[in-house]
Amino acid sequence: MSFDLQPNLKGELLELRPLTPGDWDHLFAVASDPLIWEQHPESDRYKEEVFKVFFREALQSGGAFVVIDRMTQEIIGSTRFYGYDPEKSEIEIGWTFLARKYWGGKYNREMKSLMLNHAFKFVENVVFLVGEKNIRSQKAIEKIGATRHGIVTRAYGSHPPALNVKYVITKPRTEPT
Repeated sequence: MSFDLQPNLKGELLELRPLTPGDWDHLFAVASDPLIWEQHPESDRYKEEVFKVFFREALQSGGAFVVIDRMTQEIIGSTRFYGYDPEKSEIEIGWTFLARKYWGGKYNREMKSLMLNHAFKFVENVVFLVGEKNIRSQKAIEKIGATRHGIVTRAYGSHPPALNVKYVITKPRTEPT
């Protein structure tokens, strides 16, 4: 069974659906808030010309989603699956951002839970790369049970490579009954 990188995922609070070119206006309206990116390695992603690169790469990735508030039906952010490696039995979840109104735990927790539950149908490990100085996102990923696995380097857009903390969540083992 091959990994479905863009399923429709629904929770109590959120819906994740595949990103489309028509989502540009609504997603950029969210992403244009500079405070979302202040701790990110690409801290100027709120600028239209920088976000255009991010958006284009998200579409090309084949694994990007828009995050929708189920109550208001508004787009409130984005996330994606990336780098599926069947030999290592892993995939990355990343490039995640939410409107500040949705910060604080329950929305991120549900989004990651939906994605993890889907991913664990196909892989044993889910990887997260978080900017070394992005303490807010590091704390958020630790709250959902990710453990640190060292430092790696990744390039973002046209910026020089940046240091990232690598986190991993391993598929929970079920005990035989």
